[in-house]
Amino acid sequence: MSSVDDILSSGNDIIFDSSIDDTLDNDIILSSAGKTNQIEAEAETVLETEEETRTFIEPETTPPHLAPEILSSGIYVLDRSIGGGIPGGSVVYISATTKSMSEVFLYQFTQSRKTYYFCTERRPKYVQQDIANMNFDTSQIVFVDVYGSYFMSPQGEMIDIGGNGFMDAKIVEFMEYNLKSILSEETDGEINIIVDTFTFFMNLNLNSGIIRRLMNIIYETTKETGGLTFLYSLKDSHDQKLENEIVNTCDAIFDVDLEKTGDKIISKLSIPKIRGMTPTAEMIKFKIGEGIQIDTSRDIA
Repeated sequence: MSSVDDILSSGNDIIFDSSIDDTLDNDIILSSAGKTNQIEAEAETVLETEEETRTFIEPETTPPHLAPEILSSGIYVLDRSIGGGIPGGSVVYISATTKSMSEVFLYQFTQSRKTYYFCTERRPKYVQQDIANMNFDTSQIVFVDVYGSYFMSPQGEMIDIGGNGFMDAKIVEFMEYNLKSILSEETDGEINIIVDTFTFFMNLNLNSGIIRRLMNIIYETTKETGGLTFLYSLKDSHDQKLENEIVNTCDAIFDVDLEKTGDKIISKLSIPKIRGMTPTAEMIKFKIGEGIQIDTSRDIA
């Protein structure tokens, strides 16, 4: 049988020759076998890649939605008003007017579970006395003395820091060290972390990036422990731009205000933001008695 090359080089006008068909068929099969295998292999690769891509985005392969665990704040009526409590792992920013005595919220939050209470504005023994005077149990509270570490000398004498940048950086390191210790020790069960006040840190003579780093460590610690963190701040007491960044990071906002009506002063709490839940649209009225007393009545227009 003539080869394909012989037939094509003969120069004859060939209308039909069955030998050509046979020769072409054999050569095409042999020469295309490798290409066919390559094409098939490439097709399989494309199909596998497409299959992997489709698998990645298919809804059934994504984990099911899990609702966050709801933790009690320690104030039963408040929990009921906002849907049962606060999602575990939340950082709550409490913005309060200085005349509202809102620190009582913090005192009552300690009753829900073990609490690490960071004291920045007063000595821990005075805070402990105030909590006990409200008839709250202090046995589950671990006080961390930021105040003494910053304002007191090793000999116990009051010192004037006066915006010392070195000391400001050291107190942030002290805070970060304690947060890392909490994270390494608390492996079982949820905890509370309370910073009274976080305004103290926002007013330090430091680059705002250092405070944001501290905020990130607080946030990560809260998420890892699955508990609740409350950052207590005083209204109109620090840089607004920095506060906006902190508020944006936080999971929930508690805003406390006073309203003067005739001869009465009414304390009101609003919760405009709470991740994982629907925030309440209504103002929650409260008063200070034996702890926080929530007014469950509704105003009639």
